[in-house]
Order: sequence, then C-alpha cells, then structure tokens
Amino acid sequence: MQPASTPSRPRPPAPWRPRRLLVTRAALTFAHGRAMMERATAMGVEVVELPGDRLKLDLADDPRQAYAQAKATLALTVAPPSKRRLQPIAPSADWRVDLAEGCPAHCSYCYLAGSLKGPPITRVYANLDEILDGLPAYLGQGTITSRNAARVAEGTTFEASCYTDPLALEPLTGSLSATVAWFGRWQADAQLRFTTKFADVTPLLALDHGGRTRMRASVNPAAFARFEGGTSPVAQRLAALADMARAGYPVGLTIAPIIAAPGWQDAYAQLIVDAAAALSGIAGLDLTIELITHRFTPGSRAVLTSWYPGSALDMTDANRVTKRTKFGSEKQVYDTATMRELRCFFEGRLADGLPTGRILYWT
Repeated sequence: MQPASTPSRPRPPAPWRPRRLLVTRAALTFAHGRAMMERATAMGVEVVELPGDRLKLDLADDPRQAYAQAKATLALTVAPPSKRRLQPIAPSADWRVDLAEGCPAHCSYCYLAGSLKGPPITRVYANLDEILDGLPAYLGQGTITSRNAARVAEGTTFEASCYTDPLALEPLTGSLSATVAWFGRWQADAQLRFTTKFADVTPLLALDHGGRTRMRASVNPAAFARFEGGTSPVAQRLAALADMARAGYPVGLTIAPIIAAPGWQDAYAQLIVDAAAALSGIAGLDLTIELITHRFTPGSRAVLTSWYPGSALDMTDANRVTKRTKFGSEKQVYDTATMRELRCFFEGRLADGLPTGRILYWT
C-alpha cells in the first residue's frame, strides 16, 4: 500500500454529450425543457423534435448496435403523475425523487440493468417545477430518516440518484443546480441527496445550498476502474467531494459495489487512504459513509452479460447465496462468511482512516 499523498487536481473530462436529443412535444411547453434543448443545440447535439409525445427510437436490429445507439441518445420528456408519486428508497433515504432516468456511464455491474425497461436511453424531465412542487406533501412522512432515531437529524430525505447520475447530465440539463437551489430556499427540515461517479461540481460550488444537499462520491479502487467505463477517475471524484465540503456541503462516500475479487483487501485499504488524504484538514467536515456489496438478480445478470460480454466482473454463483426481497424477487449476494469478512474489514479500516465518518448502513 502506498503512503498517503495530496491528490493532484487534473482537469475534469469533457462533459458527456449525447449524439442526439429526442424532444417530445409536451416537453417544449415547459421553460426548463426549452432551456435544455437550447443547451443541447449549443453543444452541437443533433436535436430531433418529435411530432408527439411518443419516443421513436429507430434502433438497429443488432443488440450491440442497439445498445450503443440507445446509450448515445437522450430523450427530453415529461414526468407523468405516476412518476411524481414518490416511493420509499431504503436504506438511503425517505423518498426517491427522479430528475431523470438512465445514465450515460458504462458500468458492467450497472444497478439499473433489469430495473428500467426497454433500451437504455436516458430520459430527462422538462417539468422540474412540477416535480419539486410536489415534495412538501412528503415532509415528515418517511421512515428511513424522518422518524428514525438514528438518522432523524437528517430530516426528511429525498434521493435524486436512484435511477440516474444527475451530475453526469448537469451540463445539459441544469436540473441538479436548480434542485439544490430550491432546497436551499426551502425552509424545512429536509435534505436532498445525490451520489455520483462524475467530478465536475463547478456549477454547484457557489450555490446558496443552505446545507440541505448532501453530495456523495460513489467510489471503488483504481484496480476495479475497468468496470466503470465512461466515468470520472476516482481521484477526480475525491477531489470534487473535497471541493464540495469546502463549499459547506455535507458530503459522503458511497463505496459501491464492494467487490470481493482477488486483492480486494489491499485495493480497498488504499482507497480509504486516498479518501482520507483528499478530505484531510477540511474544517467542519460532515461525512457519511454508505457500504454496498455487489449483488445482482438473474434478470440484471442476463442484461449485463448482453451489454458487456467481455467483462471480467465475476457474476457466477461462487461465494454467493440467494436472498429473497420483501417483494418475492431473488438476488445473488455474497455468502455469510464473505460478508462477515468484508464488513469486519471495512468497519475496522474506516474507524482508523476516517474516524469522523458516520457509517449509515451496510448492505
């Protein structure tokens, strides 16, 4: 393991730019939707205005080509009332609030595979004001933080990155900045949460956030970076997290998915050293830590195998057991012995390396 050093500050990569933007007719009735289309045009994206509200994809018949075309397509649409009825999102937060669905990254363990139906295009929502206007009705109504003694200090929490990475889309959408500012103005015991594998936090640093948004960096060791295509390098994510903390934001580490591959002990030990170095010396640091082990469902494994047929990520049944969810579905998780070893390691290393960090949950 290498000694800790101050992370360098490489320039963040260029923002993701889709090849084409499909714009539904209804999306253009909202000022936020029109602003997104203008940004896309300025970025040189091919803009296709649809005659109605049905998305016409025209994808190739070949599955690999269809996947590539879908991942390069952004759809500007309107979140219907069903999407604006919030759902609980344990163990992260009280409620899930979707600013978008889908992600431009190419992670071979993608949590969205098997969850979102159809081709993996990313959808962004034009009716942001309607989405935000519905949030006050949920204040104090959740069970993860609103009425949980261990986390009640967080207030009612709203998770914005369940089905997307909002920071990845921010240069085109502006939705995350608008939502952070909205929470900053909302004089309520509430908190916005988002996690990201991207690093360009510049639009967020000067916002009047009021301490009501917690940014978490989703991180894994450099040794596993090959499983996270199209994302910012981990060193840049940690540097961005430190910038947000210096700007007064509460912050967090989402170590996920924890992968018990050969050499994992040294790899994750170095990751914790690097995180501690990045966050060292920040006054008033408010740091949480979320620990999520790798898991998959039969459906997500089939989808991911078709998307990333050459991936070295182990999705066999070795060291795995089947766990049933409360909804009756099945997922493959690490067996008891592996889980015990992983948890003991992380709790010990984090207590030593990041003693002020609060572990919110292990799953």
